[in-house]
Amino acid sequence: MAEMSGREPSDPTAGTHGAAGTGAGSGTACPVAIRRALAAHTTLTLAYVDEGGPQACAVLYATGGTTASSSPAPDHAPDGAPGHGPDVGSGPALYFVTATTTRHGRALAEPDARVAFTVQRDGQEWGELTGIQGRGRCRILAGAERAAGWRVYTERFPFVEQSDRLRGALERTTLWELRPDWLRLIDNGQGFGHKEEWQRPEGQPLP
Repeated sequence: MAEMSGREPSDPTAGTHGAAGTGAGSGTACPVAIRRALAAHTTLTLAYVDEGGPQACAVLYATGGTTASSSPAPDHAPDGAPGHGPDVGSGPALYFVTATTTRHGRALAEPDARVAFTVQRDGQEWGELTGIQGRGRCRILAGAERAAGWRVYTERFPFVEQSDRLRGALERTTLWELRPDWLRLIDNGQGFGHKEEWQRPEGQPLP
């Protein structure tokens, strides 16, 4: 998505603010507005680097423990979802399906691989532009974690369970968890350049 709020922070551990924005520094729960924005969408553009240089792909994703409704969103996701628990500083988790034989699957499986991503709706007006930017790491889920993540995914995309053929194909495909360590919400509807940010506390291990 277009960058609407000025330069990228040189030190993302420090909360930064747009002219009309608010922010959340490290050590805090991920802001409700960011969680709602993630829950309101289903497609992200994932950027990564492999032996050929920078690449990008689009994937369908689901995120657990968030809400897109007008009611207050929870500070953290339910304990039943993989990677979620009482430690609200760990932030949200996104789940997507892709085979390890794909170009991006091979790149994501590399040790210490990092990704960047954007989430936004097409066809927006400039003055109402809103979307998410993020950075983080991906990992493959297995066993109980995969089962819990799969429930999150199929609740977001119920048509998967309604088709035996599709369900069987996706159940044989790798399920990934994307854990952001930095998130920025752009929302021009709140004022031009309005943004909120969240940064995983420095040194905090993933759940």
